[in-house]
Amino acid sequence: MLGNTERPGGERGARAADPDLVRVLDDEGRAMRKPVLPIERRLALYEAMVRSRRLDERLERVQRQGRIGFHIGSQGEEAAVLGVAEALAPEDWIAPCYREVAALLHRGFPLEAHLDNVFGNADDPNVGRQMPVHFASRAHRCLSVSAPIGTQLPHAVGLAYAMKLRGEHAAVAAFFGDGATSSQGFHDAMTFAGVMKVGVAFFCRNNGWAISLPAHEQCAARALADKAVGYGIPAVRCDGNDLLAVFEVASRALDTARRGGGPTFVELLTYRAGPHSTSDDPTRYRDPDEVSRWAARDPITRLRKHLEREDAWDIDREAALLARVDAELKEAIARAEKKPRPSVASLFDDVYAEPTEALLAQKREALALDEGGEG
Repeated sequence: MLGNTERPGGERGARAADPDLVRVLDDEGRAMRKPVLPIERRLALYEAMVRSRRLDERLERVQRQGRIGFHIGSQGEEAAVLGVAEALAPEDWIAPCYREVAALLHRGFPLEAHLDNVFGNADDPNVGRQMPVHFASRAHRCLSVSAPIGTQLPHAVGLAYAMKLRGEHAAVAAFFGDGATSSQGFHDAMTFAGVMKVGVAFFCRNNGWAISLPAHEQCAARALADKAVGYGIPAVRCDGNDLLAVFEVASRALDTARRGGGPTFVELLTYRAGPHSTSDDPTRYRDPDEVSRWAARDPITRLRKHLEREDAWDIDREAALLARVDAELKEAIARAEKKPRPSVASLFDDVYAEPTEALLAQKREALALDEGGEG
């Protein structure tokens, strides 16, 4: 069904010769057919991709300086995230993995609120109940990031099933990595989604590596999209570094979900350019030649070349964008870093609707310790 591809190291390569791979742009940014996305949206998404990359790079440096405890980024996968985000309708939901903060920002979630979570300050929208970069927003229809692998997938199916029962015509975009396709949650979600024909679009960011485990060592299938066949779910493979192709494929999958046509599995071939997180050192397990090959297919570079070919971008606009983005990030990080830490008293909020005597006693003891008193 789906042909095998070159797989050096962890690579299931997005090769131009692969007939199953949906592409709009070649590696040099040349349009292979007329793009569906208007030029003004291509420009907006290019800026969003650059903003996401610069944010990740800056927060990695901030973590290395000891100013935050942890960061996990999406370097190299920006097109796979933002191409889907652009295809979402306002009523759609996101069930994120943890590299999709750009999708939430694209929906209007404030950058400063995200940074409040990163620094864990008193304005953290998750009020200290989550790890850094484990975002959520009911107002922006985004479920909470769940750190255990694959557990967001049954949640996505449950949400879609509830909307189906209520007669709502909305879709759920479920994001996950290649490693999650080996999880119990993936099997459960795909089984129920296939049987119940719920409106979920499964977006698998196949970036080649489940932390240090290469994709071909955890799965013998010719392509991860082949896994969908056994669940009765249509599947498509897309060049995940081609933002225009991702948008087109995501638009079709999400539209099918909204119309009651059931789930779709989308394998987005991309690459994790950076470490899994700031706790990881990929130089210990990745071939530098593989990293270099994928750097030549960088999604931001490819879209920039395309915009330049369309006479919609140039070096002056690039310099102005970088200056504007860097100033925005510098100011937002400074504001978030200056805010006070959460109060100890907030630990005891939202535990019970009505606080118990035991909880109130624990709160008094914690406050006394925080003030330097005897416990």
